Amino acid sequence: MSTIPFLTIDWNSVEKIEYKGETGIAIWQTIQFNGLRVRIVEYSEGYLADHWCKKGHIVHCLEGAFVSELSTGEKINLAKGETYIVSDELSSHRSVSKNGVKLLIIDGDFLK
Repeated sequence: MSTIPFLTIDWNSVEKIEYKGETGIAIWQTIQFNGLRVRIVEYSEGYLADHWCKKGHIVHCLEGAFVSELSTGEKINLAKGETYIVSDELSSHRSVSKNGVKLLIIDGDFLK
């Protein structure tokens, strides 16, 4: 991972990119460093991810709530102020948002 100097991020100036889910949309604002990605992600009402993810993440819920479905059938609820952490290849998961949610998601080489 690269050395990152003291940095502030004005999320209002970071481009928003829309991704379609199986249903609904996800809007990503991404800051990319060498080996580290920091994102604000918003899932619309009725969002269902279009794939199962095996990548590791630190996910902190900023607003709203959502469910992480695991391929094992387990469902993990995450609400405002809560965080989950998982390393790469330790679960297959996908996000479901009934009413919309705003997340801070951090991932990168340190989760391998």
